[in-house]
Amino acid sequence: MSTATLAAPSPLAELLRQRLLILDGAMGTMIQRYPLTEEDFRGTRFADHDRPLRGNNDLLSLTRPDIIKGIHAEYFAAGADMVETNTFSGTTIAQADYGLEHVVYELNYESARLAREAADEYATPDKPRFVAGAVGPTNRTASLSPDVNRPGFRAVTFDELATAYLEQVRGLVDGGVDTLLIETIFDTLNAKAALYAVQKFFDEGGRVVPIMISGTITDASGRTLSGQTVGAFWNSISHLPLLSVGLNCALGADQLRQYVQELSRISDVHISAYPNAGLPNAFGGYDESAEEFAALVEEYLKEGIVTVVGGCCGTTPQHIAELSKLAERYRPRPLPTEIPSATHLSGLEPFAIKSDTLFVNVGERCNVTGSRAFAR
Repeated sequence: MSTATLAAPSPLAELLRQRLLILDGAMGTMIQRYPLTEEDFRGTRFADHDRPLRGNNDLLSLTRPDIIKGIHAEYFAAGADMVETNTFSGTTIAQADYGLEHVVYELNYESARLAREAADEYATPDKPRFVAGAVGPTNRTASLSPDVNRPGFRAVTFDELATAYLEQVRGLVDGGVDTLLIETIFDTLNAKAALYAVQKFFDEGGRVVPIMISGTITDASGRTLSGQTVGAFWNSISHLPLLSVGLNCALGADQLRQYVQELSRISDVHISAYPNAGLPNAFGGYDESAEEFAALVEEYLKEGIVTVVGGCCGTTPQHIAELSKLAERYRPRPLPTEIPSATHLSGLEPFAIKSDTLFVNVGERCNVTGSRAFAR
């Protein structure tokens, strides 16, 4: 697969060299502030749909666009440079739970259009505003079995994921996004299927936009859900010409910081971070105030390890407003001018073959005893 067209000239690339970019906060947290009923999710169009729809936040882009556009506007008013589309579950795979696979293109197109309208209304010559097409991980994993009794079983294939992502990407780009943000990655194989779909879209003549990647470290183990460390995750995607790589969700700014530091140390692209507002309380809510959140993120800025900052679960326009104030006082992380040359590989752990490496054991399958094909 050719990856040359993954990179594209974009005002974002130049902007990120000049100043910190502020991403928005949580969409779900803001939606929960509205007393929405089943009827709000259904609207008139889906009034007779045969499945419950409450909780399908992406659908609100079609049935309550006033709410979604209003949330985007709140984040722009708070100082965000970029908002994410309301499409975290905007694939046929995720929408299958609601029986709404047939509206996926429209859902993504309209979500992008709403965000684009809000961005254009707030943009000025001195402060352009951008839209990131949010590409979530889906509710299935290509690397792990959901059945403990069948470890080799997979609920989804790479090709199925790629097909689902392609439709989402087409809707987002047609709707006017400036970049695609493949985010909350808990399984790198899912992300690779998304990247494959993006490349296919470009190869078919779709408008080329920059790609941003954001993984998720699930807990204090320092690994993604599928088991990769930060270094292994980066090695798995570093061959692609990305605009940025980063981390989001699962952890608060305090807990996430060490992993962002590691990513900043090894990566040669821009770094993003949008942590949660602390860790959830006993009721699943988030108690970290905007001021507390900003004080923790400020440590990232003091160290110069990020270029893009925002918020994930529990964050609001108040949190983003505090980050916006900080951005005026700090410079973005400069792109490294030289990364030591090496062959970087990964499984669950990173592995590098350097100029001073004396011996590499490729594997037991590569010997005449373990592999008949290798013997031949």
